[in-house]
Amino acid sequence: MDTASSFAQPGAEKPGEWTLPGRDWANTRYSPLNQITAENAKTLRVAWTFTTGINRGHEGTPLVVNNTMYVVTPHPNIVYAIDLTNPSGPLKWSYHPPTDPAAQGEACCDVVNRGASYADGKIVFNRLDNVTVALNAETGKVVWETRLGDINRGETMTMAPLIVKGRVFVGNSGGELGVRGWITALDLGTGKILWQAYNSGPDKDVLIGPRFKPFYAWLRGPDLGVRSWPAGQWQRGGGSVWGWISYDPELDLIYYGSGNPGVWNPDMRPGDNLWSTTTFARDPKTGEAVWAYPTTPHDEWDYDDINEHIPVDLVIDGKPRKVLIQFGRTGFVYMYDRATGELISAPTFEHINWATGIDMKSGRPIEDPAKKTHQGVQVTNICPAATGAKDQQPAAFSPRTRLFYSPGTNLCMDYKAMETGYIAGTPYLGAEVMMYAGPGGNRGEFFAWDPVAGKKAWSIPERFPVWTGALATAGDVAFYGTMDGWVKVVNARSGEILWKFKTGSGLIGNFMSYLGPDGKQYVAVYAGVGGWSGAVALGLSPSDPTAALGFVNAMMDLPNYTAPGGSVYVFALP
Repeated sequence: MDTASSFAQPGAEKPGEWTLPGRDWANTRYSPLNQITAENAKTLRVAWTFTTGINRGHEGTPLVVNNTMYVVTPHPNIVYAIDLTNPSGPLKWSYHPPTDPAAQGEACCDVVNRGASYADGKIVFNRLDNVTVALNAETGKVVWETRLGDINRGETMTMAPLIVKGRVFVGNSGGELGVRGWITALDLGTGKILWQAYNSGPDKDVLIGPRFKPFYAWLRGPDLGVRSWPAGQWQRGGGSVWGWISYDPELDLIYYGSGNPGVWNPDMRPGDNLWSTTTFARDPKTGEAVWAYPTTPHDEWDYDDINEHIPVDLVIDGKPRKVLIQFGRTGFVYMYDRATGELISAPTFEHINWATGIDMKSGRPIEDPAKKTHQGVQVTNICPAATGAKDQQPAAFSPRTRLFYSPGTNLCMDYKAMETGYIAGTPYLGAEVMMYAGPGGNRGEFFAWDPVAGKKAWSIPERFPVWTGALATAGDVAFYGTMDGWVKVVNARSGEILWKFKTGSGLIGNFMSYLGPDGKQYVAVYAGVGGWSGAVALGLSPSDPTAALGFVNAMMDLPNYTAPGGSVYVFALP
């Protein structure tokens, strides 16, 4: 049997390694390893486990480089280097950073960390207290540290860096605390800031200049990042970058999305509130914006646009197109022309009612007036909930099946906007939210999506929201996990469940696969319930159904099915 398929993935040249959060620059989360197949997956077993010692939400993905696995924990962001030639033996090294304990009080949705990136002998990750760190991958010694934000203003950092050609791209968190969101490029060798682009404010701050050519006319004009806000509100306008960044080497563009606008009460910020909830294409060398598209101008439901954007080449209407695919929190699957920002199509993938569609001429959503939120008004049964139809937990794409594999969330909500004031470093919400299961009662699903047909190929309903990232492999199997602790392996073509295993804690991390020093294919994932979705399982009292920004009401039964934990599980064939 071949060890790996021949599919080339820019940014992931070694088939047996996993050096970036999504494995390659495109964030496909596709492994070319093919030893695990639909025929033999039923014989999978636990090869080994590792306990991190932190019983909080474990998002993110382990990395594997040069027969070493690198693990980054939630706060305090410990890094472990595990020798894969002897994973049950002593650690190669561990790094315990001086992460400020006060950062825990500033994180809106658990003290998670979404992983690291490797390049040029360095492991690069973000501390919760706004410090990006580069470690020597062999020794664990600090190469450089760069402080980028201030927890006293409510800023934190939870996202995983992306490294491309000597540049490290990072962004901030804190949209619920009135921060001003940004994306920053650092020099991989020194940690020096190369450029920083804000997602609100004047064009000079957003790095909008002559190269900026958005496809839709309403997005053209000077300083829209100021003029689309009430006076001064853009300075605490949210639009943070806590999700995923992708790169297309052919067009030499990075793609990312910005988060919700500052303050959840939309009546306090009339206007389109640009450039929050926006997909951006930027020049990675200079940061210059090339195009942008807001998915929810004047977002009234917390529909951050931070979900991953996956560049692929497809044949659409008989013509080859270079497209960008995003499963949006809004419930739409956005297919863009990734060179121009034109929206090619936008079918829905979950039950939604906040909009009836998207006006393909203007690119604006066609919103249902009955679901628009206002101060002092209780608006009921808005679908999806503030979690979105899918949050940051990423989809995968297989070049073999030509299908995407995605987690999904089926929740709706009641939303009441309220007046609130801004105090730096404290919650800046102005809304009371309560979530509950959507139609059908299943709160989540895992599904395959045919991007050309614009519909699901198959779907598996789940009791809870599916909060793990997907993994697709050249063995034509896909992996995902559930919040009640089940690892599941499915036939990537049919959706048949081939094997499942119950772990010690709920799964909200992302799957990866690597080739061990023994020549065998392994699959690894974190187990450790938590995050926004799992707050009630970490001891948050269910007495207030609006707690955890409304998520508690939807998850009150989760503690009956799982318990806190913090481990790496590694699986292999016998």
